[in-house]
Amino acid sequence: MKVRLHHPRRVLEIPGRQRVSRILADLGLDPEAFLVIRGDALLTSDSEVGDEDEIEIRPVISGGWADGAPCAA
Repeated sequence: MKVRLHHPRRVLEIPGRQRVSRILADLGLDPEAFLVIRGDALLTSDSEVGDEDEIEIRPVISGGWADGAPCAA
């Protein structure tokens, strides 16, 4: 699967079918701090994605931006 991450922006290829929770854990990302999106759908931690999928992982941001980086709320 193709995984697009934001902040910093990068693209990864991850092989095999996996649950969203496993992908976030392998990337060292806190599931409470990131959204996982496939197409127009928000995925839950127990959703599975496969080789054919392309997902985006976006940080949950509150408090806006300053100097090009998210601010803590």
